[in-house]
Amino acid sequence: MNQNSPFNQLLILPSQQDHYQGVLNASIVLVEYGNYQCPQCKEVHQLIQEVQQHFSSESPEENWLCVVFRHFIDEHSAYPQAQKAAEVAEAAAAQGQFWQMHEMLFTHQEALDNGYLVEYANHLGLDICRFLQDLSKQVHANRINQDIEGGLESGVTAAPALFINGIRYRDRWNTEQLMAAITTASH
Repeated sequence: MNQNSPFNQLLILPSQQDHYQGVLNASIVLVEYGNYQCPQCKEVHQLIQEVQQHFSSESPEENWLCVVFRHFIDEHSAYPQAQKAAEVAEAAAAQGQFWQMHEMLFTHQEALDNGYLVEYANHLGLDICRFLQDLSKQVHANRINQDIEGGLESGVTAAPALFINGIRYRDRWNTEQLMAAITTASH
């Protein structure tokens, strides 16, 4: 596929509305579209963590790497808890705990039923009344749908999908190849 094809380019650029680690004007910006129930998304999450650790030890400047996470749940998803888990992450984000919940959901991917989700919120010290109210009213559904729409506009049809500096990464999901692609993109 042509690298300049619109389906290889990120059309919705990272912004302050995104969930991100690092600075948005970093040399390398990784944008991941994922969901919390997909096993391959968990593998990519772990892969990105390895890459972050590698580059933070090799290049300690904070503005070198930015990681953005966006929700992507296709309408025919084989993952019935993915939408609820995304709403849980957003409810945690509303209380300043997105990345902590993000980690919790991937760590406990096999336990995403309602009781567990409340337990995770409690463990993070969230205001449970507010958390449950956000979930019951689906307060964050629009935010999740915006991520999904942005993914669709950029040619994402399934999670996980990864963009490096706005260009779709289509190589194998392993540390060496991802780090090589990042190194190439940084030059």
